Formats: sequence, C-alpha cells, structure tokens
Amino acid sequence: MDYITLNNGVKMPQLGYGVYQIPVEATKQCVLDAIKRGYRSIDTAQVYQNEAEVGEAIRECGVPREKLFVTSKIWISNSGYDKAKASIDRTLQRMELEYLDLMLYHQPFGDYYGAYRAMEEAYKEGKLRAIGISNFMVDRFIDFVNYVDVTPVMNQIEMHVFQQQKELREYMKKYNVYLTASEPLAQGKNGLFSNEVLVGIGEKYGKSSAQIALKFALQSDIIVIPKSVHKERMAENISLFDFALTEDEMKKIESLDLGVSQFMDKRSPEAVELFMKMKNQEV
Repeated sequence: MDYITLNNGVKMPQLGYGVYQIPVEATKQCVLDAIKRGYRSIDTAQVYQNEAEVGEAIRECGVPREKLFVTSKIWISNSGYDKAKASIDRTLQRMELEYLDLMLYHQPFGDYYGAYRAMEEAYKEGKLRAIGISNFMVDRFIDFVNYVDVTPVMNQIEMHVFQQQKELREYMKKYNVYLTASEPLAQGKNGLFSNEVLVGIGEKYGKSSAQIALKFALQSDIIVIPKSVHKERMAENISLFDFALTEDEMKKIESLDLGVSQFMDKRSPEAVELFMKMKNQEV
C-alpha cells in the first residue's frame, strides 16, 4: 500500500474503501471484509446512515486503531457553526471512536464557512486529525481556501477517466491540497468496463479495465476509494501495486477525458434546488 502525506503532515493510504450506497445491514461485514483484504482507509459520511456500522467494524476488526484511517463527512443539514460542532460529537459517539482521521464538509451548500470553523476547532482539540472539503468545484475551492485559517488537506470530488478535473487539479496543486476521487470507476458509466483503451492496456498487464482506471488515478497522485460489496472485487481493486503504466499509456487514458460530470452538474440551478430540498434532512 502506498501512502501520501497531507499538507499537515498526516499520512493517509492512497487507496481506501468507500461505503457510499452500501446497505446499512451489509456495511459492517463489508468493512470487515475490506480490512481483511488489506484496506486501511475507510470512507463514510453522516448522510450514508452507516457510520455506526463502520465504527463497529473498526472496533472489531483486530487491526489497531492507529493503523486505520477513518473519514466521515458533515452533511449540509448540519451546516453552520453550532450544528456542525454538535454533529462532529454525534459522529464520534455514533462510531464510538475517540477521534477521526479526517472530516470533510460534504457539499458546497449552506453555511459551510461556519461549519468549517467548528471543524477547525475540533481539529485543534484533537478530535479530528485532518479536515477538508468535498465536491467543491474550482471557483468555490479557490474562494474557500483563501478565507479559512486551516487549509483543507483534501477536496473529495467526482474524478475518473471521463472527468479528470484537470483545471481543478491544477489549482489544488497550487494550494497543496490533495484530490480524492469519490467515483474513480464512474459507477461503470459511459462503458468504462468495456472501453477499448482500458481493456487493451489491461491485456498487457493481465489486469481489468477497472484496475487500469484506478491505476491511472493513483499515478496521477489521486487518492481513490472504490466501493464493492463483493470480496473478489475488493481484492481486485487493491491489487494495483505490482505494475506501472508507461507515459504513453497515461497519455492515451488522458485522451479519454470528456471534462464533464457523468452524474450531475452541481453548479446548475436544478442541482442547487435539489440540494436545498435536502438541507433539512436529519442525519
């Protein structure tokens, strides 16, 4: 497993396991299976409704807590200083953990400046080892990092071979902020698993198109958190450290970039209105 060093000196596995859309009743076992297969970074969120199950797995997996990297995210219904502060404590209580390795603000809506102040306080108190943001496009990202005391260590956002976030990554590098790909396999959209370029490169290394897509992200200094409920797929997704893509292969994959979301343009009026409908969602 490769590790990256965040801008506050904390080390984080470059490949982790995400639990988005995993059914609550399956979450604990899936996290245990992932840890057994070598994953040491687990990513959840308040809105996923499975923080408690992730916490159970963390406590029961047999791996020392300090060897694991646990991430969660504050939902927009907990925006603002007071609500965010209380929600951080609720997350720790729900997971039965003394600290989180990373807390992110989940979406660029609501009073995220107030929420981030609460995150900064929790960071200084040792409840959070690192703090960051999620789904901030380049315009909001630049504005945000210039108006906070603690520079975020990360921006977690959609990134895959069809949406490579090239402009955003350029500015994130300028501010020494890492990108985590929340959907590194694009949920299979746009024919990713059968893409001729990915399949062709994979045949050379005896790897699947999914493994090539993940390797491309890793070699681009991106953190990835693929999700799977299948043990075989978990093992496949982590088997990425025994080969390296050539410069020519990286360029071929770079040419697949469409530069647009395969899910939702979160800067569109329709998307913003959708999130406003969720701002009172209890988590």
